[in-house]
Amino acid sequence: MGLATVIGRENTDARGALLSAMVRSAIGRWRTWDGRGMSHSSSDRNLQKAFDELNRLKTRLNLSSAMVEKTAYIYRKANEKKLARGRSISSLLGACIYISCRELGSSLSLRDIAENTGVKRNNLARMYRIILLALDLKIPEIDPVLCIVRIANKAGLSEKTKRQAIRTMDDAAKEKRAGKNPMGFAASILYTACLINGEHVNQRTLADAAGVTEVTLRNRLKDFRQSLTTEHPVAYA
Repeated sequence: MGLATVIGRENTDARGALLSAMVRSAIGRWRTWDGRGMSHSSSDRNLQKAFDELNRLKTRLNLSSAMVEKTAYIYRKANEKKLARGRSISSLLGACIYISCRELGSSLSLRDIAENTGVKRNNLARMYRIILLALDLKIPEIDPVLCIVRIANKAGLSEKTKRQAIRTMDDAAKEKRAGKNPMGFAASILYTACLINGEHVNQRTLADAAGVTEVTLRNRLKDFRQSLTTEHPVAYA
């Protein structure tokens, strides 16, 4: 993360044995001079607070080490562009987490990040766009299959329905129907797969699992059905 190290407060050696008074006194002087020599700029303090929060979010969001390192890198670049001025650390950090997850192929949604950072989803989305423009980043599209798997697992759907949805999603992806809301589109395909397989699930359950509203799910379902052929006329009627 690029932060300076500090001399710890422990008074024991590597084996756990207590240090002598002379050694403790010497280390105390080193610790004092080490602290005086460190930079205490506002930028350094901002990074320290942000990375402390990132370490806390690592467990709550189940972030991999690669995601944490990528997030720290993006945050540092955003901080160099002065994007942290006048904005909360949580909103900037949350947007950086989302960008790193997108770049590394994770299906973690803005809603998940918002729930764990206490920042409104709209604020995270706005901060996300600001960072993309400022750093000129090109973010890959979310893998639709990951969306299918994530939603199906959260909703407790059967493996048969999941495979049916993935086959349908593969066909839809070839025609680029997913649009800018892949989670909502994946939920609509899963709902259709449930109808085909006779698995009972309501739209609210899938919408909650996808992190979208029921209105969004119904709209995407309507768009999807209108673009389909009559391959499954009973399910799509």
